[in-house]
Amino acid sequence: MKQPDGFLVKGKEDYVCRLRKSLYGLKQAPRQWYKKFESVMCEQGYRKTTSDHCVFVKKFADDDFLILL
Repeated sequence: MKQPDGFLVKGKEDYVCRLRKSLYGLKQAPRQWYKKFESVMCEQGYRKTTSDHCVFVKKFADDDFLILL
């Protein structure tokens, strides 16, 4: 790592900045996104498979089905 441009301090070129918070959102953000996605999919009539929670299946009355990954 190096100091960002415009932030160079003479005599401390080998120092870097310590982050106080995440650059790209919170650690739990992906989980919260998935929970919202899962609830929307279930409201639309899709069901999660028991073997893989990223696979959603929707069955129709004429025995057709739709699988989303």
